[in-house]
Amino acid sequence: MRITIAGGGIGGLATALSLHTAGFEDVVVHEAAEEIRPLGVGINLLPHAVRELTELGLAGRLAAIGVATAELAYFNRYGQAIWSEPRGLAAGYRWPQYSVHRGALQMMLLDAVRERLGPRAVRTGTRVEGLRHDSDLLVGADGIHSAVRAALFPDEGAPPWNGLVLWRGTTCAEPFLTGRSMIMAGDGTQKFVAYPIGDGRLVNWIAERPLDGEPPERGNWNRSADLAAVVEHFADWTFDWLDVPGLVTAAEAAYEYPMVDREPLPFWAKDDVVLLGDAAHAMYPVGSNGASQAIIDARVLAHSLATTGGAAAYEALRRPATAALQLANRRQGPEIVMRLAHERAPEGFDDIDQVVPLEERTEIAASYKRTAGFDPALLNERPSWSVR
Repeated sequence: MRITIAGGGIGGLATALSLHTAGFEDVVVHEAAEEIRPLGVGINLLPHAVRELTELGLAGRLAAIGVATAELAYFNRYGQAIWSEPRGLAAGYRWPQYSVHRGALQMMLLDAVRERLGPRAVRTGTRVEGLRHDSDLLVGADGIHSAVRAALFPDEGAPPWNGLVLWRGTTCAEPFLTGRSMIMAGDGTQKFVAYPIGDGRLVNWIAERPLDGEPPERGNWNRSADLAAVVEHFADWTFDWLDVPGLVTAAEAAYEYPMVDREPLPFWAKDDVVLLGDAAHAMYPVGSNGASQAIIDARVLAHSLATTGGAAAYEALRRPATAALQLANRRQGPEIVMRLAHERAPEGFDDIDQVVPLEERTEIAASYKRTAGFDPALLNERPSWSVR
């Protein structure tokens, strides 16, 4: 089977590796950019995605570029703790959770594809237009502005915006809390996220708040941000354990991104075309699931093609699961605990158990894990998607 992949991002490259591991040799990735460069800032890979990369033989390479997340903790806008939980191996998973630089992950996958499939397996400066391809299957992994998706759904239009803007940046800074903590602080209107990447001395941060007016360039992750504007909105977010305005002011690079997603689709596969990753199910960056879900897509698609000869099993498993996750993210996913704490105690609290009881917080966290596919027991016991 000859397979063309549109898009050389994380989803497209993971698909090429997954297909090769499943026995497909004639696979070519077409990337519109003239050169694939390590762009972007930090992302998280949850244990269900790390499992798939491990089974692709990339565990050592991933460990070399990632910080193994020790805990996830939520706070209110005053820095008071709402909820925390261990992550990765400490939470009972058989695989870690990693915080990584998006560009470093992409380059790691690119190197692996070229090593295993050959130097011509990824062809830059070549754009797949619509549904035209010279192969047995076209995989549309070309992102939120997918040309393949647009050909299948020509009346869809631009990604819908929810009125929020994200500012994402990286700053060289001292470690905070455990040194491997991922934190989220918020008041129901604004949110700040921070976690270490690289060698642990670089902190990735995300600031989020409503934006007046219409946003520019929906879906462009590389638009430079005005740091002064970010600091203005978070000027008094100084906690005993983290100086938010100081972290933003000292940023090496920062980008502005209107929060957009895509509507769940009625189908992903038609004739000799199938969608994957953001092209299939772009979602709000809630719960750290975007890249992880694309990697899982890649593995399930390869398994489906190798075991059934088609993509129907892939779509049957992945489309309902990601649609539920897209909708859960629109409802703020596990981050809803910050909104609940703010609504019930807008000036802060002395005892979080009197505001958002432990049982409620525990179920919010567990419910999202089930929806996103990384409940520890279910993930640890699930059969592998490897086919040989």
